[in-house]
Amino acid sequence: MQGIVIYATGSPILVDLEESLFRAGIPVCAGVQNLPGKSFLSSQAPTFSPDVVPDDLKECPFMVPLFTPGNRQQAVREAEQLGFKQPFSLIDPSVAAPRVLRFDAGLYVNAGCSLGAGSDLGAFVFINRGAAIGHHACFGRFVSIGPGAVVGGQVTIGKGSMVGAGAVVLPKVMIGENAVVAAGAVVFRDVPDHCVVLGNPARVVKTKIRGYNEKTVD
Repeated sequence: MQGIVIYATGSPILVDLEESLFRAGIPVCAGVQNLPGKSFLSSQAPTFSPDVVPDDLKECPFMVPLFTPGNRQQAVREAEQLGFKQPFSLIDPSVAAPRVLRFDAGLYVNAGCSLGAGSDLGAFVFINRGAAIGHHACFGRFVSIGPGAVVGGQVTIGKGSMVGAGAVVLPKVMIGENAVVAAGAVVFRDVPDHCVVLGNPARVVKTKIRGYNEKTVD
């Protein structure tokens, strides 16, 4: 394979993505540092600012290692405006991917996760380390699942929503769009759009938010 371009090298979680790519035998051919600051790209691959990315690199598949859904959406748009056309999906080789699983481009599933069969995952979904996803899950675009979260069977999560580290979402719950389930929350009932829930049992503590970190996925 020609290799992957990593867009947004200022994300610390990039190191996990690099490990997943290494385990999958997929080289990193370059990085793009879209914002000033430190680059976390650990490989020897060259890093470019957006204004000097060579045209031939734009033909390579790309991935965006940003956990905040709204930031991930913005970076994807930037990459596409530069001319990148091939979002790449990766399930870490440590994960037993079910035979029956549908997903759109840009998916990243980090190491040690569990994926239930019959699920439908939207574009640029990000499932972080050790999360457990039940059967027949349905996730919208740019959903983020934090480390160690447990999402029961037949759970629906709307676009741009985030489930925090160690949270538990019980089966058949519906979480709205651009909502936030706080770390450690236990969700027994449906969650409206644009709100924050926390606690056990989870309760709404904030409404009319734009999304996680006040970033909206539209």
